[in-house]
Order: sequence, then C-alpha cells, then structure tokens
Amino acid sequence: MTETTRPHAPALHEDILAYYTRGKEDGRLRDGGAPSGRLEFWRTQDVLRRILPPAPARVLDVGGGSGVHAEWLVRDGYEVELVDPVPLHVEQASRLPGVTARAGDARSLPDGDATYDAVLLLGPLYHLTERADRVRALAEARRVVRPGGPVVAATINRYAGLHDLLREERYFEPVQRARTDAASTDGRHGSEGGLFTVAYFAQPADVPGEFTDAGLVPEGQYGLEGVAWLMGGIEDWLDDPERREVVLAATRRIESEPTLLGASGHLLTAGRRRP
Repeated sequence: MTETTRPHAPALHEDILAYYTRGKEDGRLRDGGAPSGRLEFWRTQDVLRRILPPAPARVLDVGGGSGVHAEWLVRDGYEVELVDPVPLHVEQASRLPGVTARAGDARSLPDGDATYDAVLLLGPLYHLTERADRVRALAEARRVVRPGGPVVAATINRYAGLHDLLREERYFEPVQRARTDAASTDGRHGSEGGLFTVAYFAQPADVPGEFTDAGLVPEGQYGLEGVAWLMGGIEDWLDDPERREVVLAATRRIESEPTLLGASGHLLTAGRRRP
C-alpha cells in the first residue's frame, strides 16, 4: 500500500487521550515511580539492547509517550524518531536532547517504505481493542522497517489486571472485582473506575499470529516482570543496587519460559520483516 492510498487512521479514543493527558506515565516508568513500572522499564532496556541492531541505527518509537525509552536509546547512540497521538507526550519528548518527536498514529504512519532500521511499538497494541487495528499497526511497522529489520511490540497480559488488583488489595472491592473479571474473560478493559483507560489485555499465545498476519516473522517473546512484580519486597529490592541486579537476572532467566509468559504484567514480542 503506497503512502498516497493508505487510509486515514481513526481518531484516538477520547478516554485514552484524557488518561494520558494527566501526565503520569512518565513518572510511572522512571526511577521514583511505581516499583513494577521501574522493573518494566529496566527489563525493557535489557531486552531491547539484545534485539536492536547496533548503534548508530535509525529507530522509530511508535507510541513512544513522553520519550522515556527514546531518551536512553539516544544516549546509547541511536537516532530516534518518536511518534505519539497525545499532544502532551509529543511536547515532553520534544524537549529531550536528540529526540525528534511528532504527532501520529500507529495505524497510519507518514514515513516512506523501509525508512528505519528498527521499529518499536511499546504502547499502541494494548490500546487497540480490535484485532484488525492491531494487525494494521504491525503492518505499518513492517512497511517502514528495512528488510530484515526488527519490530518489537509490547502487550499487557490477559490477567495482569487481576494480579495487580490482588496485589494492591483492590480486588476485594466488588465493583473493581467485577470489572477485572470481565476484562480477564475477553481482554477488553474499560475506563470505568479510573485505575486505567480503554485497553486490550492479550493472551501471549495470540500475539505471534497478529505478527504473522501483518507480514512479520515472529522470533521471540519476553515476559518483562516475571513474578517479581507481585512480591511484597520488590520496592526495597529495586532500591538496593545489588538486589536489583539479582532481580533483573532472575527475570531474565525465565523471560521466555512458555509456562510463565502470562505471569508478567507486560510482554515483548519480537518479529522481523523478511529480507
């Protein structure tokens, strides 16, 4: 599909825009944010540094938010362009040295074919509740990455909400429990309750099929947090540099164990455009 004939992407859901306009996502992932967010951030770095081509390579960070990952990628020597549909995120990312940020939608990228050495989708797939939209976003990533280049996408696991609410003791609230159980059944999470916004929680086994339908060759899956994010001592562990390294090594050890993929809150799936 050529750039001139690609259909225009639908507008971002207003609840998603309102949620991210609150500006809390940046702090969730950086040091000082939620412990599970910090673990997700460090483990994302860990996995991507093994998958991405060597710097200096040109990386497109689709749905890159405030630039939390773009920032360290630039420090690692990559040339990074960030696309995000939330104006606040584009403004925040534009302030980061070396990061080029612009407004855009994962389902309709304005870039030419084979423009980038790697493409990241670390947020878009879990806000696209329809499978056709997720495949469309992955197909756009396949189109703009060079032949042989990697595409890495993040998803939220199907039972992440249930695990999270149990850990925070909110699952005992009947209203929250009902909403969480509904999302655990079909993956569709609504914005009611204010804990999160409109989202899709995926089964790990389903994601490679979406990669395949988008024309990508799936190559691996990586559970980011393992079971460590559910443990009571995680905050103290992450604050201690020595213990943090042990936690990171432990989660790395089980990151691709099929029986444990769904225990993580977040999953990275990696694929590649055929050479």
